[in-house]
Amino acid sequence: MKFAIESQDLGVRYRGRGGECVEAVRGLTFHVSPGEVVGFLGPNGAGKSSTLKAIMGFVQPAAGRLEVFGLPAGSLEAKRLIGYLPEVALYYPYLTPRETLQLYGELQGLRGAALRRETEALLERMGLARLADKQNRNLSKGQLQRVGIAQALLGEPRLLVLDEVTSGLDPVGRRELRELLQERNRAGATLFFSSHELSEVEMICDRILIVNRGRLVEERELGELKESLRTFRLAYQGPTIPLVGASAVERDEAGVVRAEFEDKRSLLVAVEAVVRSGGRVVDLAAEEGSLEEHFVQAIGRAA
Repeated sequence: MKFAIESQDLGVRYRGRGGECVEAVRGLTFHVSPGEVVGFLGPNGAGKSSTLKAIMGFVQPAAGRLEVFGLPAGSLEAKRLIGYLPEVALYYPYLTPRETLQLYGELQGLRGAALRRETEALLERMGLARLADKQNRNLSKGQLQRVGIAQALLGEPRLLVLDEVTSGLDPVGRRELRELLQERNRAGATLFFSSHELSEVEMICDRILIVNRGRLVEERELGELKESLRTFRLAYQGPTIPLVGASAVERDEAGVVRAEFEDKRSLLVAVEAVVRSGGRVVDLAAEEGSLEEHFVQAIGRAA
């Protein structure tokens, strides 16, 4: 199978202002399968944007191999398959959103009535129809971000590479974008994006990659990760009994025993034990873990 993105021991280096060599990406190995939605996470300076630029061919890797659908990253053939949104999207200030999409569409080889139809559809879908003939210099940051997203979607690319995709968008805009990206994914597009909005990542991603200082720190299926972060709580009245699998057990001032478990099976076994001992279950609860806390801990372990 040809991966949508395949990185093997990728290295990206820059020349610093003082002339020193800066390693932005070091030995980065990962892959993204066709149809996946993968979040690319890390603190500022972790190498996320450098990796995305290498995928696009804007910087030449100093080491390793990087391919897009089996094609060399940065090649014209690979670029034709990608829709790209940079972290800071700058467009000609005296063009309008409609003219911007027409220009970028023509640069991609789109022409005529088909381009006009797609332009109008994207303007409408991104909530830009009423601003279509307003110059870019008069648009807000969020409105320009919408123009950038529309530009990235031109030509229905097989792969969307998006750097800080929700930057500048308000909560309504983030929700609309999430729905749009899910639509494109259901239609077969692969999504690879960086974001500091972990709540957005949690709602849309299949998998996450965490990087720090140019290296891969962790790679997890999001469903499995959320399950591992979930905790279960039991409160009961009755005799104190051994609760296998409990990570914390205490009796409060009212005589209620409270216990915490890391998996559902242990919780159910404990409930059976309580009932057999003549106890009465007062409360059962499942608590979702914090992806943000996990992210902070993962970065801390790698520091």
